Amino acid sequence: MFKHLAAQAVKIHRDQRGQGMAEYGLIIALVAVLAIAGFRLLGRNLGSKVQDVADTIQNSN
Repeated sequence: MFKHLAAQAVKIHRDQRGQGMAEYGLIIALVAVLAIAGFRLLGRNLGSKVQDVADTIQNSN
């Protein structure tokens, strides 16, 4: 019985079919976090620049 359980544990440990999918999932999650952080950072700066342009246009009239 214990030999059978040990053999199953070794078989499961060596089975790496799901490993690639997990790695892709981690990469996608990392890219998503970086994209969100980048958009938030650029969004603040971009919004400020658009407001500066709008103020300049409004003051030039």
